[in-house]
Amino acid sequence: MTRADQNTGFAALAARPHADVLILGGGINALATFRDLAMQGVDVALVDRADYVSGASAASSHMIHGGVRYLENGEFRLVHEAVTERNSLLKIAAHYVRPLQTTIPIFTTFSGLLSAPLRFLRHGKGKPRERGAALIKIGLVIYDSFSRGGGQVPRHAFRGRTRSLQELPDLNPEVTYTATYWDASVHDPERLAIDVLRDGTRTGGDRARAANYTAAVGARDGGVMLRDELGGAELRFTAPVIVNATGPWVDLTNAALGDRAERMGGTKGSHIVVDNPRLLAATGGRELFFENEDGRIVLIYPLKGRVLIGTTDLEHDMREPIVCTEAEVGYFIDLVRQVLPDIGVDRSQIVYRFSGVRPLPRHDDVAPGFVSRDYRIDATDLPGARAVVLSLVGGKWTTFRASAERLADTVLSHLGAPRRRSTRGVPIGGGAGFPTSQRARVQWVDAHARSLPTDRVDRLLSRYGTVAAEVIDAIVADPDDRPLQHAPQYSTAELRHLAASEDVRHLDDVLLRRTSLAFVGAVTPDAAREAAETIAPVLGWDAERAAHETERGLAAVRAAEPAAQTAPTEETPWPTM
Repeated sequence: MTRADQNTGFAALAARPHADVLILGGGINALATFRDLAMQGVDVALVDRADYVSGASAASSHMIHGGVRYLENGEFRLVHEAVTERNSLLKIAAHYVRPLQTTIPIFTTFSGLLSAPLRFLRHGKGKPRERGAALIKIGLVIYDSFSRGGGQVPRHAFRGRTRSLQELPDLNPEVTYTATYWDASVHDPERLAIDVLRDGTRTGGDRARAANYTAAVGARDGGVMLRDELGGAELRFTAPVIVNATGPWVDLTNAALGDRAERMGGTKGSHIVVDNPRLLAATGGRELFFENEDGRIVLIYPLKGRVLIGTTDLEHDMREPIVCTEAEVGYFIDLVRQVLPDIGVDRSQIVYRFSGVRPLPRHDDVAPGFVSRDYRIDATDLPGARAVVLSLVGGKWTTFRASAERLADTVLSHLGAPRRRSTRGVPIGGGAGFPTSQRARVQWVDAHARSLPTDRVDRLLSRYGTVAAEVIDAIVADPDDRPLQHAPQYSTAELRHLAASEDVRHLDDVLLRRTSLAFVGAVTPDAAREAAETIAPVLGWDAERAAHETERGLAAVRAAEPAAQTAPTEETPWPTM
């Protein structure tokens, strides 16, 4: 095996193929459970068939929200928990989670007021109806009440047509009201997930091991068979507790382990990112959040100098490719016309598109938009072994800490081990010591500037939180640091540090998840080639491998490889990526 094909995470598992807990999956809920258990001193291992946070968690709407519309489903517990977790994340992950002003354009007054209670009583069944001002007002009053005693965001406000058009002059002039409230956004969800992983490995030491590109392909002789997707080696790994946190792939993962029960009913959500200065200006720096006539919730959200537009809510078979289709793109373009009729968006302005499947429970005849976003934990035995499999059904970005705590408590109960500490209030990664005032920020930047310009240090602080101190050390120590010629917002030393310290195995790990290059549309063929050549020495790639990674990275950014996104069956194992 050459250095370029080594999977150091898999090698660490092979050196000691046993732990108290084996977590399957590398999305945000799996990583948060890994972090929580590591903080309890549990011997825990985690594997993901591809890169960390490359599945459902990578396809989020970049929102940290309480879910005001879930009130209509009667999910008061979930909304209360989500608002509480939102407020907490604004403190413990302030480097990535920030308040988000959100405005709902409203075109009727009483629509939906009678149908909403009926839909609640019928558990989401029935045809969606447009929500009018009265129903939205009731929902936002309840929503605000959940923030009492610790709320981190202002309360909602209603505006009439005249005031609404003064604030947002490009809105459809038929608007009758706007409702503006505050939630939160996560600017770099993949980087926040990497912080969660880093917290776990650093806290747990050699008792907290994680391996990406390591697939669970079956069960044998009382253990789980793991395969190194880079080198092809397999090993049998044993643990008395196995956590299946593979999101929408839970059923397929369990099938590979011998359990064919159907628990999941995920729905596909797609997004596009556009470079359209007029649309960006029209948002007024806030998210526009509204309901389409088909009942789907839609968002237009300014982020990183671009505009994110989403999302769909479509039934999906996990054995099929997960891609943003041309029909969905047309749907998004039409949505912008409905709310901002004088602003045109066309396909040439799309710089990035992505799609994922929400890990929702099986819902039979309940409309996709009204399926519960809550989560539960199902326990079954691993066939032929004295081990329990705990499957996380459901879960969302906003509540990842709370769901991980609940899952970790269930694990600890099975192990007969005590909880040593709570994760509540514990800063995540670069959120530890993150300066939240301008004065504190200036002091942090001045203290870490050294031989780097202060504006660059400030940019690194925004990008990594206080973990930027480690990035700065790496940059200063690298004598060949320079801005990338084709993507000057990043530098050669910065990419080399990410490749060396964050389990990078492929170029697309860098382009899509360790940086924002793909999201903002900065991945040109020249930029991809330059990035591959920059990290090649760190990863042991020769010229041929760097060229291969360039092509692979470009294909991944363009979502041109649907086969690589196809989920496994018991007969068809996880594909090599």
